[in-house]
Amino acid sequence: MRSSALIAASPNWSNVWQHLSESGIEPKLEAEVLAATFKTAAEQDAALLAGIAAYRAFPYRRDLADPPAFWQEGETRLLDFGGEGPQVLFVPSLINRAYILDLMEEASMLRFMAAHATHPFLLDWGWPGEAERKFTLTDYIAGRLERALAAIPGPVVLAGYCMGGLLALAAALRTPQKVSALALLATPWDFQAEDPALARKLSESVAMFEPSMRFSGTLPIDVLQTLFTMVDPFSVGEKYRNFASQDKSLPRAKRFVAMEDWLADGVPLAAPVAREALGGWYGSNDAARGAWRVAGLPVVPEELAMPSFAAIPGRDRLVPAVSALPLARRLKNAKIIEPAAGHIGMIAGTNARRALWEPFIQWLHSL
Repeated sequence: MRSSALIAASPNWSNVWQHLSESGIEPKLEAEVLAATFKTAAEQDAALLAGIAAYRAFPYRRDLADPPAFWQEGETRLLDFGGEGPQVLFVPSLINRAYILDLMEEASMLRFMAAHATHPFLLDWGWPGEAERKFTLTDYIAGRLERALAAIPGPVVLAGYCMGGLLALAAALRTPQKVSALALLATPWDFQAEDPALARKLSESVAMFEPSMRFSGTLPIDVLQTLFTMVDPFSVGEKYRNFASQDKSLPRAKRFVAMEDWLADGVPLAAPVAREALGGWYGSNDAARGAWRVAGLPVVPEELAMPSFAAIPGRDRLVPAVSALPLARRLKNAKIIEPAAGHIGMIAGTNARRALWEPFIQWLHSL
């Protein structure tokens, strides 16, 4: 994009430089500045392509087997990671695959927890089938999620990641007799806090994809990837340029590839949910305004009396702190941590154990 803009604008630069020359800048500098600018753009392009090529050539492929399914309904499975201690049900987003919480042997939050006196479960929403394509948020929360909760004997700590945190919050409010505590990991709330105009643009784009949604019953994953890339488009180039210069023999490189594979392995969103989430959450900011309802009941965080935990990564570009903090501050009994990590890095990055895993387990054992 930047290179193309430079090329498109270059015919007009001589006029700009003419005015600058009249202001005292020597015209002979024009050629030098133009050459340096194009050289920089070309180097950035080359580094981007080198990073993409290195990623594609990297030999890693995820082969970690899922633990046994404790319960299943439709395309949704409840995976049991075993362990002794507090039972924790993790609720991921409906958009990305659940295995970000079980990415690799050395980057699995859930296997780490199972080995440290906790008993984690993972709700794997799966690929939306014929039934799920008609689901609303109420169907997912008051239906699938609550039935998965009921399948686990005894009290459960509910932990939601990203969009899953909103689903977990609503379920905890609806089933306080079952949920003993709530954890929100990088969970958005005020969708218009940082950039209201961008939030509204994301909402308005839904109408453009109505023909596709009516045809397939979903908002396709490629569309979702494009929409969320719009939030911070240049970060894609930055991360691949950085990967191009990395030592590919280090564990960090393997983890980068694993995360990128996960990002590319998305899941389409049921059309009714897409309309609710993009139109209601982003467009109307329903959650922050107190207008979001599940099965007819408003989702009011202040009504939650149970202990809660909120992890708000300080370098999160997808869910900035200004979006997540308002929710954490509305909870009555919340422990808030703000690790120096990104949205995904907090969960599965090289610093995830210190940033999130250990503080979360300590909180669980303090309940």
